[in-house]
Amino acid sequence: MASEEERTWDEPAPGELEKYADHTRRSLILRLADWKDQRTWDEFYRTYWRLIYSVALKSGLNEQEAWDVVQETVITIAKQARKNAYDPSKGSFKTWLWNITRWRINDQFRLRRKDTASAVAEYEQGELVPLDLMPDADSNSFDQIWDKEWQDNIMKAALERVKGKVSPRQFQIYDYYVLHNMKASEVKQKLGISFAQIYLAKHRVGNLLSKEIKYIRSLESKGSAPAEQPEPPRA
Repeated sequence: MASEEERTWDEPAPGELEKYADHTRRSLILRLADWKDQRTWDEFYRTYWRLIYSVALKSGLNEQEAWDVVQETVITIAKQARKNAYDPSKGSFKTWLWNITRWRINDQFRLRRKDTASAVAEYEQGELVPLDLMPDADSNSFDQIWDKEWQDNIMKAALERVKGKVSPRQFQIYDYYVLHNMKASEVKQKLGISFAQIYLAKHRVGNLLSKEIKYIRSLESKGSAPAEQPEPPRA
């Protein structure tokens, strides 16, 4: 496990990021209190908050600004969905979410300029300049960074969804045996369980994970706005 000195923005102290995510989720639900189908919006938030948050950080925003982007992006999506503003014929849901996230990121840069204009004087030309000028070691465009974060988020979001559908013990076994590539004999000794329990957990959790990944991918391929999303898989 990384030390405090080695830990980066995308590798926070255990549970720390989830704690702030849950706080933002509760705040967001309060803002959506008068809207129908809060379950759908809660599920949408749980699926995409990591994606929005990580991209906002990589754009150069600080943690508080990134959390503001998460909340404002979901609020914008909700408002546009109520107006049926999303048209699948004009692009995928993935692209629609990216555009809204980008707008909310640039809102934060504009707010920052108002507070400390001299600190960002080089960004005065063009609304999307902060993102366009963001340094990237691999010389990829920011669209490519979004694509990579989107793919990474599918697995992370699917794992979070599976966690809520299996016992903590089964998920721990799967985490050790599959995600951390521990030998079955090591998992057996570490957790004091049988080989049968290991293989059962691998099968059950693995099947659920495959279903969740397929479901999350379907949100993009079907061009579904949150209010139109297909039913999630059951445990």
